[in-house]
Amino acid sequence: MTKKLFGTDGVRGVANIHPMTTEIAMQLGRAAAYICKNEKRRHRIVIGKDTRLSGYMIENALAAGICSMGVDVLLVGPLPTPGIAFITASMRADAGVVISASHNAYQDNGIKFFSRTGFKLPDEVELKIEDLIFSKKIDSLRPVASEVGKAFRIDDAVGRYIVFLKNSFPKELDLTGLKIVLDCANGAAYKVAPAVLEELGAEVIRIGVSPNGVNINAGCGSLYPDVISEAVRENRADLGIALDGDADRVIFVDEFGNEVDGDHIMAICATDMIENGTLANKTLVATVMSNMGLDIALQKAGGQVVKTGVGDRYVVEEMLRGGYNLGGEQSGHMIFLDHITTGDGVLSALQVLAIMQRSGKRLSELAEVMIALPQVLVNVRVKERKDIGTVPEIKKVIDAVEEKLHGKGRVLIRYSGTEPLLRIMLEGQDKYQITEMAHEIAHTIEKHMGGTLEDK
Repeated sequence: MTKKLFGTDGVRGVANIHPMTTEIAMQLGRAAAYICKNEKRRHRIVIGKDTRLSGYMIENALAAGICSMGVDVLLVGPLPTPGIAFITASMRADAGVVISASHNAYQDNGIKFFSRTGFKLPDEVELKIEDLIFSKKIDSLRPVASEVGKAFRIDDAVGRYIVFLKNSFPKELDLTGLKIVLDCANGAAYKVAPAVLEELGAEVIRIGVSPNGVNINAGCGSLYPDVISEAVRENRADLGIALDGDADRVIFVDEFGNEVDGDHIMAICATDMIENGTLANKTLVATVMSNMGLDIALQKAGGQVVKTGVGDRYVVEEMLRGGYNLGGEQSGHMIFLDHITTGDGVLSALQVLAIMQRSGKRLSELAEVMIALPQVLVNVRVKERKDIGTVPEIKKVIDAVEEKLHGKGRVLIRYSGTEPLLRIMLEGQDKYQITEMAHEIAHTIEKHMGGTLEDK
């Protein structure tokens, strides 16, 4: 079955335009509540959000839908996506809901669900939610009187999550002596992240900690590492840490202001865990977007990389299937299953900081564990998603490019799961050559499928 609402990371779109309307939000709440009600008792669903202006209306619509099915709501307010996963599992709630469009601009918003164990819902459950909405199977189910749900506010959620994050950091270590530039993207971690780092002893230079509803991800956060890069150099800091709007991903810059992306972070953590004997099966799980340099780094350390499709949920599914405990994405999603069930930017940062403090090495030294092959990513904004394999002219160009690479690089073309973009990624030994090749493919797609070229 093809999904009508859900993408690779929940339902997402421009707020107040289908599918991100209050009407759909209410129906999602009703359907999720119906699925949760499997016993004769009061059920509870946690709702959290980031700092977008539209979060208020969507939060109220979701809560109304859930309560209308006889399920109680626990409102935690602005909290990182992994914080919602933690609170859901910690409070033994029946599900968790996050209202966020992650790294997207403020006018967008999204809704994603966690199960009672803190994991994102599998495809089959999302399809079941959609079926309940579009088939109208539950429209007539209307609890009345004392059977309707109630909404409660959980005032200490931020404090609970801060304690959890600090407990993930080795008790024998602290961050005394480190000067850290921290960019919270004016998003969900604007309170949590600075508090955690400062309470562990770091000197923190704060950026992006003044959300106003419309400035989330606006020229700040993990999409704009140049901001922390400049601040690190200006303040002679030890490193910079940039989160995205819902703080489930993190990007670093070293003491020289050079970006350290998700692949390098995974390489640092995975090789350290191999050395300490804590990387399950000596295996890291990454996506097809990760650089080939990551595979080489793990092989040298005596480990291996298992690849999945794009999306942290698919990384987690493979980790659970294979019994692995570390996975992630080049974009900065890192999943440390020994600690939490989903990507957590702050927790990931703490693991890297622990390696720095334990080893006495600066971030630039640690990042040398991996040498990335040149990589180019070009986006084509499309009006509709056509199968590129059915267009002979496009296939011909792709085949010619792969032949030129002679197995010393690769081509990966995929649709974004959250935006109307066709992503063209090339890796190879010559940056100039693969850039030309990527644009040749993009222009062919423009010509035969329509669309607009957007360089990353």
